[in-house]
Amino acid sequence: MEILHDRRDKLPATVSVASTIGVFDGVHIGHQEVFRQVREVADRLGVASAVVTFDGHPAHVVRPESAPRLLTTLDQKLELIAAEGIDYTYVIHFDEERAATHPEVFVEQVFIDALHARAIVVGEDFHFGKGRSGNVEGLREIGGEWGFEVHALELIRHSEEAREPVSSTKIRRALAGGDITRARQMLGRPYTVRGIVEHGDQRGNGIGFPTANLPVPNVMAWPADAVYAGWCHRANGDRHPCAINIGRRPTFYEHTEQSLLEAHLIGFEGDLYGEQIDVSFVEFLRSERKFDGIDQLRAQLELDIVDALTALGNY
Repeated sequence: MEILHDRRDKLPATVSVASTIGVFDGVHIGHQEVFRQVREVADRLGVASAVVTFDGHPAHVVRPESAPRLLTTLDQKLELIAAEGIDYTYVIHFDEERAATHPEVFVEQVFIDALHARAIVVGEDFHFGKGRSGNVEGLREIGGEWGFEVHALELIRHSEEAREPVSSTKIRRALAGGDITRARQMLGRPYTVRGIVEHGDQRGNGIGFPTANLPVPNVMAWPADAVYAGWCHRANGDRHPCAINIGRRPTFYEHTEQSLLEAHLIGFEGDLYGEQIDVSFVEFLRSERKFDGIDQLRAQLELDIVDALTALGNY
């Protein structure tokens, strides 16, 4: 997949696309269906497939006081889009200037001048441009002028019983409640956070359970404080089972302002400091709680490892 950047890159005049546009935070199963439809339309028209997305969430510019936490970093999002077989991704740096762009101007700059779009695929609730004033009907009118098709898709539900469509907002809610199973169903894969392993206070080493401490920026979403079974993915391709603790470690500290993510890689011996890793959450094991002493904590951690390996046996 080739990555293009707004206000800088354009496709050659000989290349046209079928495209979609969105934040695509999390690249969940609804987004994946949109990408599938884009590929189908592109194949029918004999053109390339493209995704237009943003380098952050537009809400961080237009309403920062209530902007949602992100499910994926930009790098993660681009990797997930590439895995869907898309030919081009056009990345928009969303700032105040872009936020003030009128829908007609936005379409001309991005879809006509840069991408030479022959078709645009969006969700039925799509809005864009200054003040979200553009919608599907308006996009169809612009398409009539410029000669591109517009396809509006019904929103996807993660099960027949689900009353509401899949959304990034619903996934964030599931994570905040510790319901990583539901989050996984909507994502189509385990929820994964990425970061650089940093030095901690060595508490885990001291009791025989060393952990990889992963700082998670406040802008990112992460599951509720609890213990989970999951996988650690290293840049070299290795995958290790792990018991993951997110919490404030009440056994050691009475008051801690921010939760920490600590992953114990089961059976791993080595140094991960300074290494980028992905930690995927597969199954909830237990809530975080305070123990009466180190021996009680150590006994529980041994049980956590057994439970984690059992849970991961199916994945």
